[in-house]
Amino acid sequence: MSGGGCSIVWFRRDLRVEDNPALAAGVRAGAVVAVFVWAPEEEGQYYPGRVSRWWLKQSLAHLDSSLRSLGTPLITKRSTNSVSSLLEVVKSTGATQLFFNHLYDPLSLVRDHRAKEVLTAQGITVRSFNSDLLYEPWDVNDAHGQPFTTFSAFWERCLSMPYDPQAPLLPPKRIIPGDVSRCPSDTLVFEDESEKASNALLARAWSPGWSNADKALTAFINGALIEYSKNRRKADSATTSFLSPHLHFGEVSVKKAFHLVRIKQVFWANEGNKAGEESVNLFLKSIGLREYSRYISFNHPYSHERPLLGHLKFFPWVVNEGYFKAWRQGRTGYPLVDAGMRELWATGWLHDRIRVVVSSFFVKVLQLPWRWGMKYFWDTLLDADLESDALGWQYISGTLPDGREFDRIDNPQFEGYKCDPNGEYVRRWLPELARLPTEWIHHPWNAPESVLQAAGIELGSNYPLPIVGIDEAKERLQEALIQMWQQEAASRAAVENGTEEGLGDSSESTPIAFPQDIQMEERPEPVRNNAPQGTRRYMDQMVPSITSSHVRVEEEETSSYLRNSAADSRAEVPITVTTQQNARETVNQGALLNMNRNTRVQNNAAMWLRNAAEDSTAESSSSTRRERDGGVVPVWSPPASNFSEQFVDDENGIGASSSYLQRQHPQSHQLMNWTRLPQTG
Repeated sequence: MSGGGCSIVWFRRDLRVEDNPALAAGVRAGAVVAVFVWAPEEEGQYYPGRVSRWWLKQSLAHLDSSLRSLGTPLITKRSTNSVSSLLEVVKSTGATQLFFNHLYDPLSLVRDHRAKEVLTAQGITVRSFNSDLLYEPWDVNDAHGQPFTTFSAFWERCLSMPYDPQAPLLPPKRIIPGDVSRCPSDTLVFEDESEKASNALLARAWSPGWSNADKALTAFINGALIEYSKNRRKADSATTSFLSPHLHFGEVSVKKAFHLVRIKQVFWANEGNKAGEESVNLFLKSIGLREYSRYISFNHPYSHERPLLGHLKFFPWVVNEGYFKAWRQGRTGYPLVDAGMRELWATGWLHDRIRVVVSSFFVKVLQLPWRWGMKYFWDTLLDADLESDALGWQYISGTLPDGREFDRIDNPQFEGYKCDPNGEYVRRWLPELARLPTEWIHHPWNAPESVLQAAGIELGSNYPLPIVGIDEAKERLQEALIQMWQQEAASRAAVENGTEEGLGDSSESTPIAFPQDIQMEERPEPVRNNAPQGTRRYMDQMVPSITSSHVRVEEEETSSYLRNSAADSRAEVPITVTTQQNARETVNQGALLNMNRNTRVQNNAAMWLRNAAEDSTAESSSSTRRERDGGVVPVWSPPASNFSEQFVDDENGIGASSSYLQRQHPQSHQLMNWTRLPQTG
């Protein structure tokens, strides 16, 4: 055991021992103290949900076992301030270095920036690494050095980068332990007594932990991957990778997944297996969309709070807690929606396609505020992920320039026969409809009375009538859109007359409160001034600007401040929140971002993550190939049309909404920009 001069490896959402750059750096430096700080109050309203906490508990136990087998334990600390806890660990262990891997959600960006400031001021060497992405967000830019605003351009750039993603690292052979005799672990409590019975059921279906994640990845690559392009839309069977919880907690390396799937693609290309090649392209595109979620979160860190299209702040969302409750409980009267919501509550999981159906129904049929749905997903999903969920709900809500058309409504009846053609999924989760013939399973309200009686169904009694008719919803949506455009036009006229702020600020004039049972109190935090910035090392994390000036830092240049022309330009200060029912308090997070108002975006921007586009996108997904060394090696070329694994679009394609916006309201095709500062060690 080594005493002073050891290194702290700070684990967060990188709960694995293989391909962990921070752990590898610590092992190379000498003795290691592995630390995990549990400070959920820092997350504010995004306090982890029950099933997410269950997964974290199991994953930490697995990691601790692995680390002990290599020579050192995992020290766990309960805290309300991660940086303060790290300082305490430094003092009690005599550590001189801190290593950690990057995160890209706005809360983590600010926390990590503060950790580097505070510990560096104490004489601690701090280094951070990329373990979560193929490429860092600040390394992927267009020809002008600006962030991309469309997924297709972003992914094309990733696939044509002059250097490949780094190869995954092997686990260390052994770890020299640091002296933790004066640094005891805290007992972490992730569940209360009322949650244990429900959590016990999760263990029957899931096996958290990095080695189990590795097994799941291998099983998918050697099994379902080959028919992924054909089966990915089926909700009634296991057709997806089920890797998203493992990826969220960093149990499996995205670089490892990318490289292993890429090797499979080369193998199938040499065999001439076109179906396998197409499946690989589609799955790799889903990895790309996960990358893009972090890219959007980094470049637009308010994306989990406000729409990226400014005019949508005028949309008249329906504030109806009755609708919200019916949706959560699976009592909307639309079988596919209800089956999905009941599965979500029971298991913490939803098939990718069902996520599209229930979220589209939420914002287009019920017209409820999209942030309500995103928050409920966060509270209930095993793979709850702020970056992915934010981009997902923005895409499905039409609040991205190339998201879904805002005037489009997906009919759950038709969607049901696409992803659950035999009705088995609905029957599994809605036993009251189990005896209903397949012909009527997705629209029981149209079934003859004799059929309903034979199936034991009394609509409005043991199964609800539709909460809102689709035709009625379409009319309401058109009326809401007319109202939105009218208010947008009035605001624009006021801007032109110099009497009102423009559309560049996409914040809502009156934020819509969360429903009472998940009510959030919000209060602004004071602006925290930046410490002087030094030269950024290559591995350092970039973070948002925390001053009221627009700052851009080039690799070898000092910061330059660009003043806003408008007197009311200001930094957006992130809020800390307390949950009423839990009386949680959060630590100061500092101001997150500056925004350059009225920045016009000429291209489409962003789409939701990890789901599939419809057939119109799949047919162009096969890569081109070139000969090398006697074998056929795929050449990376992204398909012409956009695609994502998690959200399937129809024949119009995901990018169709951009033409809708440009056709109907080209002046409103605007996206907010912001600037960033380097985080130095």
